[in-house]
Amino acid sequence: MEKYIPEDCYNNCMAKIKEIDASEILNAKGLPTIEVRVTLSDGKTGIASCASGEKISHYEASELKTTDENIFEGPDIIKAIDSIKNIITPQLIGKEVENQGEIDKTMIDLDGTQNKSRLGADSIFTVSMAVAKAGAESSFLPLFLYLKQFLKKDNEPLKIPVPIFDFINGKPGKNHFSDFSEFLVIPASSKKYLECIQMGEAIRKSLKQVLESKYAKTISDYEEVFTPELVNNKEAFTIIKQAIENTRIRLGFDVFFGLNSRASKFYKNEKYYIKDNSSQLSSKDLVDYYGQLNNEFHLLYMEDALDQEDWDGWTYLFEKLSNSTIISGGDLIATNPYRLQMAIDKKAVSGIVIKPNQVGTVIESLAIAEAAKETGLKTTVSHRSYETNDTFISDFSVAISADYIKIGSLARGENIAKYNRLLQIENQLKIL
Repeated sequence: MEKYIPEDCYNNCMAKIKEIDASEILNAKGLPTIEVRVTLSDGKTGIASCASGEKISHYEASELKTTDENIFEGPDIIKAIDSIKNIITPQLIGKEVENQGEIDKTMIDLDGTQNKSRLGADSIFTVSMAVAKAGAESSFLPLFLYLKQFLKKDNEPLKIPVPIFDFINGKPGKNHFSDFSEFLVIPASSKKYLECIQMGEAIRKSLKQVLESKYAKTISDYEEVFTPELVNNKEAFTIIKQAIENTRIRLGFDVFFGLNSRASKFYKNEKYYIKDNSSQLSSKDLVDYYGQLNNEFHLLYMEDALDQEDWDGWTYLFEKLSNSTIISGGDLIATNPYRLQMAIDKKAVSGIVIKPNQVGTVIESLAIAEAAKETGLKTTVSHRSYETNDTFISDFSVAISADYIKIGSLARGENIAKYNRLLQIENQLKIL
């Protein structure tokens, strides 16, 4: 027989935040970032660390940056940690951990700016994640189930998102690399997660063999992806196609091509400049070029195909290609609810890239994911360039039933931790 616990006693016994500790650690690039430990009154803890982007979008929440030339690479970790210890912590001690919305709103109000620039999105988001993790521990729930409780519509079936693999990177203006940022391979949605990982690794190994037979330098020290010196952008697809054909994997059936252009990098004075064309391109010209790529390589997914301010171009792209290709906004939207609404109103996208630290709290991340799904957009959860071993985005992607997830190469520890967490979740879903 269950022991009866009066409701007022239950409420009074809910775990409360007892202690918040912040410290400096190094991210995967050896740069300083924040780690936060939240300890509750019931002894449970939550630990989180903050990733950040190589390039910060104009429309994402702002991290604290330093102007001190003696502090390398710009993050002001000392000030961020001070914000957590002296401003955030005193206001959160004693709050019930399950009130994630109230906790996140408290930090937003403490900051008082539109882009979290006073306390820093890195400070706020790391605390927010650690609180959520502690709450999950206290509730004896896996994090993905705990997060799902905060969604208004929490009855959507849980699933593991399809991993999007980045195999070739382009660095415009350096060593004749391609103009486009990422050449992607996407498994069919009918494939099980473990099978997707196996195919991704098989293609990566095959691609390495193809590249080593043609190019001297194939591996970037940036994200452990391939960076061959290409004649033009199309060559990247041709090389990956050859690598796939050298396996038993079927292009167009088992896997599909995708592209992350990050077009703002080759956009200047309202024109686009790419190696495949000797003249400057208008938005229409570039979209027509994408149409040619699509006809030849059948792109399932296109991300940041145009500059983040080229709304007319985005609308034209959507009209031309959205019937066959997911048109996804990454830098265009920057996980910003106002930018998301603009993209929807202008009929510019059919998908969104969600990077939770761009908006700056757990609850805001869940809200924008829910808003995107309500309008029928395909959702892709993405890591950042400067990652840590934190696996929050793996649980987050499952909680929101994301369609896709971009974690990065299958060759770096901080990425593998996230892939492995999804494998753990897949096993947990089998017994739920």
